[in-house]
Amino acid sequence: MGEFVPEKYLRRVIDERFENQLNAFGAICLRGPKWCGKTTTASRYAKSRILMQGKDAKAYLKAADTDLSLILDGPTPRLIDEWQEYPQIWDSVRYEVDERNDVGQFILTGSSAPKEGSMKHSGAGRFGFLDMYPMSLFESGESNGTVSLRDLFSGTADLRGATTELTVRKLAECICRGG
Repeated sequence: MGEFVPEKYLRRVIDERFENQLNAFGAICLRGPKWCGKTTTASRYAKSRILMQGKDAKAYLKAADTDLSLILDGPTPRLIDEWQEYPQIWDSVRYEVDERNDVGQFILTGSSAPKEGSMKHSGAGRFGFLDMYPMSLFESGESNGTVSLRDLFSGTADLRGATTELTVRKLAECICRGG
């Protein structure tokens, strides 16, 4: 576990897949909308991190302009959050993965895609890709998981006997809050 783990972390459904990919690929690209938990989840596993939109963003961008190794060097797995702010990071990470020839080197998170054509390489064979979504009611502990959305949409859900402890008011709050 990394040094940036929040005091109270709610395990996410994606965690097992994340761990598997971290042990299989040199880098992971964790994608998803803003505020869905990408940085928090990735920080659980990171031993060092760079936040390209954090308080030191300008300094990181200057460092990247000077020498990208300044961004890539650090204990691994190294989290580079919102990497698309400096798209050259992608190709540099791919190169480092090839050079180091080891798994679990980098975690790239981002909530938007870089400009078309800004990357030279797809990352195939070097990157594992995971898409993350807002926290589900099961993950937040507000659902018992008896009914699955996948089963509902596929038409295979068996709703007989399914109950909830949530009041109508709490259900309405969950719907309005999202996730």
